[in-house]
Amino acid sequence: MSANLTQEYHKAEETYRRAKTIEEKMVALQLMLAVIPKHKATEKLQASIKTRMARLREESKKKKTTKGYNPFNVDRQGAGQVVLAGYPNSGKSALVGALSRAKVKVAGYPFATVLPVAGMMPYEDTHIQLVDTPPVTAEDIPPGLTGTFREADLLLLLVDVSSGDCLEDLDGLMSLMQGREIIDPAGEEEFIAPVPFITVASKIDLPAALENLEILAELNPELEIMAISCHGQGLEKLKKNIFEALNVIRIYGKASGREPDMSQPFILKKGSTVMDFADTVHRDFPARLKSALVWGSSRFEGQAVSRDYVLADRDVVELQI
Repeated sequence: MSANLTQEYHKAEETYRRAKTIEEKMVALQLMLAVIPKHKATEKLQASIKTRMARLREESKKKKTTKGYNPFNVDRQGAGQVVLAGYPNSGKSALVGALSRAKVKVAGYPFATVLPVAGMMPYEDTHIQLVDTPPVTAEDIPPGLTGTFREADLLLLLVDVSSGDCLEDLDGLMSLMQGREIIDPAGEEEFIAPVPFITVASKIDLPAALENLEILAELNPELEIMAISCHGQGLEKLKKNIFEALNVIRIYGKASGREPDMSQPFILKKGSTVMDFADTVHRDFPARLKSALVWGSSRFEGQAVSRDYVLADRDVVELQI
């Protein structure tokens, strides 16, 4: 039986996934529970929402009694936050170092990274935040790191494809993330706002890597596995795939009678409207907005559009206030 979740529910779910505080998450979960269609096909999801609310209440109680700095928290920056996850020596630090200027510690021994390290990856006219993290193991995720994974806009799941244990590593990593309700590979578990992910086979330039990759791909046909080397192979394609997986668009503002500012785009989710853009520019604009002129996706350049017009990547918008 299909759940037939409404657009209103999906918006509430997106609000939950982007929420940073316990209070914001609770409000979003309450809205999700209020708008979800009530029938047998959604019973499991309703129960999951209630369970998550109960966990947040417990977490809130603990935070009231224990104050302190969370070393695993990383403030979101740029067009999106991409968090890397993998077993020891999977190549996470080397990849972040290759794609950004982050001061990561690349070492030939395990657990060289003990806390998250963030860096900004340039992509065309914007930047995307990459976060290197301490390694996970087959048994567990370091305490506090689960929240970092759940709050990411996108995960990169790295596997050292040159290792003879790469098949077991991939299975273990996927099972661990799925067991913590962080990812939902098959889309059948009805987890609350699972985090999208890209599977990355690192160290493709090393001996035995190509042969191991073929085996991985054959045994995991449902996964699209990206092969990369931190020395250059596959990195440009990975950057493009990361941007596309973030599900965002770039919008450029234009003042009346002036050239558009193409130096720093506004970042919005795909499906955003002129009204959403106005709210991003200034919280007072939506109430004053009359219409807008759009260059790019509109039928003709500078076309006047309504407030609910759905924007596309690289549109130029002049708000009519």
